[in-house]
Amino acid sequence: MKKVITLLLTAVLAVSALAGCGSNAGTAGNAGSGDKTKRTLSVATSPDFPPFESLDGTKLIGIEVELMDMIAEKMDVNIEYVQIDFDSVLNGVEAGKYDIGMSGISVTDERKENALFTDPYCLAAQAIVVTEGSPIAAKADLAGKAVSVQTGTTAELFCNAEGYNVSSFQANSDAESALVTGKVDAWVIDDLTAAEMVAAYNAENDTKLVILSEAMTTEPYAFMTKLGNDDLVKEINTQLDALVKDGTVKSLFEKYNAPYTQP
Repeated sequence: MKKVITLLLTAVLAVSALAGCGSNAGTAGNAGSGDKTKRTLSVATSPDFPPFESLDGTKLIGIEVELMDMIAEKMDVNIEYVQIDFDSVLNGVEAGKYDIGMSGISVTDERKENALFTDPYCLAAQAIVVTEGSPIAAKADLAGKAVSVQTGTTAELFCNAEGYNVSSFQANSDAESALVTGKVDAWVIDDLTAAEMVAAYNAENDTKLVILSEAMTTEPYAFMTKLGNDDLVKEINTQLDALVKDGTVKSLFEKYNAPYTQP
């Protein structure tokens, strides 16, 4: 009898242990989503791109964060956000390391050769930022000048194509510092992020930064995934297009005091 009881107890403990292991599997997801029966999508993002994604303490916030959360809820999936630098977002998604990439990613013909993109949800522009009093007043004045950009961005691509003396940085904050310390003559960055970062800088410093009225280029923003993920793109587009058409995306931009241009 003691042997039987011992064997039964051992079996119960083994089942309990297995149940415990099962309850921890696949728990990675968005904050507040803990349904382990749902599919989990990994979303790579570089949280140095306000108002699209940034950190409030340790909390990830921004237009794209809220938009992706809405899409995930409608798709009935969990989200696991992975915070890495921008260049690693692109490379990681292309390699299939992450399901989705988001960081104000512009859709370009070059990128479409290596990845799939959802339908665009807004149009943005590359802004040219200079210090107050700079002789640079337009794009044409950048000829022969030193320009700072973030690594892997379309700003880097365009500036290299134009033949500028380009200094690339992993973070936009470092590209900004290169300008204010006089290491470069101008800083090229997406317009909405430029507006937020320049306003924050000018509020804290006597020397001011200025955004030129002429943009470098205009381009669409979308979410990115690896080649072959056609079904995932269709799933996201179904929800994304509805959120664009019903004005939800526009309201998100308004929430973050950002102008919105529908694609």
